[in-house]
Amino acid sequence: MAPLRSFVDVLPDSHFPLENLPYGVFRPLDESPAAPPRPGVAIGDYVLDLSAVAAAGLFDGPLLNGSQCFFQVSSYYPTSFRWMAGWGLSQHVPGDGAACVERGPFDPAEAVVGEKNGVIRLSFFAADEPVLRDNADLRKKCLLPMSKVQVLLPTVIGDYTDFFSSMHHARNCGTIFRGPENPIPPNWFHIPIAYHGRASSVVISGTDITRPRGQGPPAGNSPPYFGPSRKLDFELEMAAIIGPGNALGQPVDVNEAADHIFGLVLMNDWSARDIQAWEYVPLGPFLGKSFGTSISPWIVTLDALEPFVCDASKQVGSSSTISGFRYLGTSSAAIFS
Repeated sequence: MAPLRSFVDVLPDSHFPLENLPYGVFRPLDESPAAPPRPGVAIGDYVLDLSAVAAAGLFDGPLLNGSQCFFQVSSYYPTSFRWMAGWGLSQHVPGDGAACVERGPFDPAEAVVGEKNGVIRLSFFAADEPVLRDNADLRKKCLLPMSKVQVLLPTVIGDYTDFFSSMHHARNCGTIFRGPENPIPPNWFHIPIAYHGRASSVVISGTDITRPRGQGPPAGNSPPYFGPSRKLDFELEMAAIIGPGNALGQPVDVNEAADHIFGLVLMNDWSARDIQAWEYVPLGPFLGKSFGTSISPWIVTLDALEPFVCDASKQVGSSSTISGFRYLGTSSAAIFS
């Protein structure tokens, strides 16, 4: 297959080539902090402003033609950011350009702004697509330099669950809290081990994190101490943005799980290990894990990561196996909804 080509200059080492066009939320730096945030797609050193694309009437597929979902309707985030977690735009509705700008293989005959046999590919960025390439005024409105915008949380986070996904991670943490003799609890081999985190303290990467104050474990005959955490730690993890959710009491079949994942972000799960060690028995983490969680600003789609998917490593020690499971490699994983 020929290399994907675009009229937008993308450096060879860019995180956002045509093969990876992630979704995010931003605000232009020349606007007031009170101005409504906007949804966008990153390409190279630019952001495609989806609200400007919508205002120009370039969404003419069946889902978004005439839709108001890219425009502010609330004081916090427009409904367009809820479709990121709620699956309003997804691999299931590829009839609108921005929903599938990263899909391939590239066919110049399908590089149009609109709909071609129900599928749009690279519709706004194709090298021979003139809509943005040849319209300087429209291009200036829709394509903003990354250096001229402030990136924000990429979606409204209604809930947050943190999982022990990797045996290595489970063993390392278990060794810290239970010692090397019995680091992994037996139930880890049979059921998902997780706890609910604090959604309100999830922040965008680069936000300052305040060292938490709390009570740490006693030493010898001394009482527990109180003060700033003496063992502040971090965990590099992968987080999935999921939606649209399920009705109360109605489970999601494991074979349909991927259909509920909008995309992935990197996550830093900050941890106050001394506070955590003292408080987590018997009900699990509390203040030692809830003071801050950082995530990257761009939601990478599963399509972009598909070439890197591999078979999951064998979880040695398990008395049962899950066949056909595939993963992208991570020390742990979190779920935002």
